[in-house]
This record gives sequence, structure tokens and C-alpha cells, in this order.
Amino acid sequence: MKFEFFFDISSPWTYIAFHNTQKLSKEYNIAVEWRPILVGGIFNTINPSVYEFRENPVPAKIAYRDKDIADCARATGLRLVWEPKVFPVNSVKAMRGCLVAERTGQLVDLANAFFHLYWAEDCDISQNDVLALGCERVGYDQTVFFDGINDPAIKQQLKDNTEELMHRGGFGTPTMFLDNKDMYFGNDRLFLVEEAFSRKAD
Repeated sequence: MKFEFFFDISSPWTYIAFHNTQKLSKEYNIAVEWRPILVGGIFNTINPSVYEFRENPVPAKIAYRDKDIADCARATGLRLVWEPKVFPVNSVKAMRGCLVAERTGQLVDLANAFFHLYWAEDCDISQNDVLALGCERVGYDQTVFFDGINDPAIKQQLKDNTEELMHRGGFGTPTMFLDNKDMYFGNDRLFLVEEAFSRKAD
């Protein structure tokens, strides 16, 4: 079974889903292809309704959104700061860094560190000192990281991942695919992913 997880660290629901998907992966012994993207590029290209909602929020929806995020984080056992001081955040360096870390099999460790810094500690992951702290926490070479995020190949890969997701019907983060075409969107659809894992394991 092929399972892909397209993600951007700038989303609170993705923070929760990233954590939950790791547990599902271990429980069902299914490898995950972690696919970093830049969700702002998707919003700019095909999903501007996100910006429209921010400009003209519906109070009832905002209130429920805040409750939903808190409920999901608590159920998962995660600390989550909502809203961070810097929101939305420019996550491009962090997402490029995940691609750099993928080269040495450290993508998950580094992504977890960045997720925690932003969503649990309210640190601005667009800043180099915060990114350096994330690298330090997981023992990742900071020179490799900062050189890597300026590598044209890494920049292109992030762009390609983002464009691929849109081409395949995705419109945000997290988006997951089973066997290339079976798409699921959002932390709240992980129960359907688990059902599919269980069905295919039978």
C-alpha cells in the first residue's frame, strides 16, 4: 500500500494530523511518504476563499473552529497555542528544510521539532534562530540545513510538490492519498484512513 501525506507546518490541524499519522503508521506497519508543500501557494492559486474568510469571518464559525482545534489537540495529547503571535507564518524555510532533512532520513524528527516550536512554544519558525534551535534539538547539522534550503533543487522540489498536489485535486493541508488516487483531507478524516488501512490489512 502506498500512503502519501502532503503537509505544511503552518497549519494547526496538520500539527495534530502529523502526530496522529505517525501513530497509525506504526500500528498498521504502513510506511508514510511525507510530502512537504507550501500551502500559501495553493491558497494563492486555487483556494483564495481562505483569505476571503479571514477578511470577513463568520463569528459562529470562528468560535467553533477554536473549540475544534482545542478539542482535537487535547484528544491527541498535544499542547497547542492558538493563535500564535505570528499567524499566518511564512513556513517556506521550514518546509524546504524538511526536504533537506529527508535526504538523511531525518524529515520526521525535524518536522516534529518545528511543529512543536511553532504550535506548542509559540516561536516564529520563519526566523533563522528558531530554525537553528529546531536543528539543535534533533542533532541536525545547521550548516547542512541552511545551505540546503538555498539549494535550487530543494526550492524546485517544494514547488513541484505543491503543484503536484493541486494537479491531483488537493486544496490544502493535510492532504493524504492511498494508492495514488484515494484522497483524504484533514485531521478529522484520519478515522477513514484508519478504516482503509484496516480493510486492506484483512
